[in-house]
Amino acid sequence: MNLKRNILLFFILITALAGTSQPAVLPLRAEQDTTFVNDLLQQSREQSATDTGKAIGLAKQAKSIADEINFPKGAATALKNIGIVYYLQGMHLEALDYYNQSLQQFIAINDYTGIASLYSNIGIVYYDRGDDTKALENYLQSLKFAEQSKNKLRILVALNNVGGIYYIKRATYDKALDYYTRAMSLSEELGKQEELGVICVNIGSIYYEKNDDQKALQYFKKALNAYGDSEGSLNVYNAMGKLYKRQGRFELAIETHHKALAIAEKINSKISMLQSMMGLGDVYVAKGDYSTALEYYKKAETPAVELQANHELKDLYQEMAITYSKISDFNNAFKYQSLYSSTKDTLYNIDTDKKLGSLQFEFDLQKKEGEINLLEKDNALTDQKLQRQRLFKNAFMVGLFLAFIIALLIYRGYRNKVKTHKILDKQKNEIEGLLLNILPKEVAGELQRTGHATPKHYDSASVMFTDFKSFTVIADNMSPKDLVEELDACFIAFDGIIEKYQLEKIKTIGDSYMCAGGIPTPDETHVLKIVKAGLEIQQYVFEYNQRRQDKDLEPWNIRIGIHVGPIVAGVVGKKKYAYDIWGSTVNIASRMESNGEPGKVNISSATYELIKDYYECTYRGKISAKNIGEIDMYFIEHEHVIPKTLLLNENQEISQ
Repeated sequence: MNLKRNILLFFILITALAGTSQPAVLPLRAEQDTTFVNDLLQQSREQSATDTGKAIGLAKQAKSIADEINFPKGAATALKNIGIVYYLQGMHLEALDYYNQSLQQFIAINDYTGIASLYSNIGIVYYDRGDDTKALENYLQSLKFAEQSKNKLRILVALNNVGGIYYIKRATYDKALDYYTRAMSLSEELGKQEELGVICVNIGSIYYEKNDDQKALQYFKKALNAYGDSEGSLNVYNAMGKLYKRQGRFELAIETHHKALAIAEKINSKISMLQSMMGLGDVYVAKGDYSTALEYYKKAETPAVELQANHELKDLYQEMAITYSKISDFNNAFKYQSLYSSTKDTLYNIDTDKKLGSLQFEFDLQKKEGEINLLEKDNALTDQKLQRQRLFKNAFMVGLFLAFIIALLIYRGYRNKVKTHKILDKQKNEIEGLLLNILPKEVAGELQRTGHATPKHYDSASVMFTDFKSFTVIADNMSPKDLVEELDACFIAFDGIIEKYQLEKIKTIGDSYMCAGGIPTPDETHVLKIVKAGLEIQQYVFEYNQRRQDKDLEPWNIRIGIHVGPIVAGVVGKKKYAYDIWGSTVNIASRMESNGEPGKVNISSATYELIKDYYECTYRGKISAKNIGEIDMYFIEHEHVIPKTLLLNENQEISQ
């Protein structure tokens, strides 16, 4: 197991908590708005590891309001929060995109602490992807701006991260110890126990690599003392497990690695789970229990590939190749040896390799010239023989030069091909992402495979319409820019709610919003989900109107209508795809909305029959529908208090 991964998740979280305070002097209303933005950002951070959709939605809402009130620091922090959510999901490209947007905003307002924070986060992404050079560049930038800001905590983080890069190579261990020691002093000065624990693990790991087990164990125990009962102790347990393995204390090593794995699973840290399972695999190899070792290695391979953790993958593939060879499974041994070699190649620093190659070439040439001169002195070669040797030398140098040129051309061609493939892969992912923003995943997949999408009939689907009453009057009294921005804010919030309940957004028409449940994947609980979504939209608009009224603005009164029945769904058009639904169910749902009242969710009798055991409803009369006849209507008042398990089955439970 490689203990050189010493930049831990809590440093990212420290970055996330970097200041979100409002400007020093603001009007009373602006102060209240910045407080609201900061509250949204805090809620976003709290949801980042549990409900990613909600976390991103809250951050986007915070940015929208921050832009509106000219609160650039809040907007920059919101972008950073979104980047952190994507990083925690392993979506590095998306994380870098938002980090860079946030960085530019912090630079624009000369916020050195924020700049240092973003350079640190960007460096962590490059480190995870095995690009140590770019990681170090960003960490050093982070340290530079941290020192300018005089933020000691930020300096501490940067020192640790720079030390982590120098720790990768044995030749720079002393540099790593220098940075770690400075970071440890700051941790003790600031009373930061969690950070002190990390630094002590890193220092202990260096002494472990230097085979100084006594000092290593001393720092590991100091780290445990600093962590106390916190979850960060999992890194200490992994480090101690490796030390105990080397000392032959296998049972103690297994026990400590299992402690680390239990904590990693509790906090859902994939990188820590990967490291713990690799450590257990190493211990079982040392015990001679190769089958159990391979079980843990295979479990570790999945998160390693998912996270693209190249440093860990390199060591994992090497250990798996060795283990398979010990049980004479040479096919798998060769397979993992090949994976080890290819992964190792990606970690090479090309500039360093060129310099080393040039020095080696010069050394070999000087050595050969020395051997020729010595041979001339010892054997008194004739002029003819000397001439042949010179010709041979020149031919050798020309051949070597030509071979070098050919190898360089081949290598450049290979690098260009790899670069091209990466660009094509990135473009393909962007195109697929755009397609998924327009069409459901199943429909988009069918279009990509066959070039067309087959319309489908659904026996039961739920359809919801929303509409703002007197929107035309409101629109006439607003500028186009303000109108679109406010409508966009509402629809973004609606999108988040619809996604939360696994519903399908169909389209927006002016101020009307249309969605459906039970499509394109049938879902027995779609009616309950769309009702919950309607009530949540109703509550959002209520809170939104309270904020508008605080600003002496006219409220946006929303009407919501829901109906359940059969529909046909499919893709229309050839140039601009659109996923749409048809049938009388759609028309009736629209009638439910248009005949509703502001602040109420109006449902049909068909919907009422399916939810009456779960919601208290009020009968409000009939309407006439073309080709259908008269339809009863109901307002949803509130939810019955019933056991949660009666609502949905175990695998489809909706949060109350």
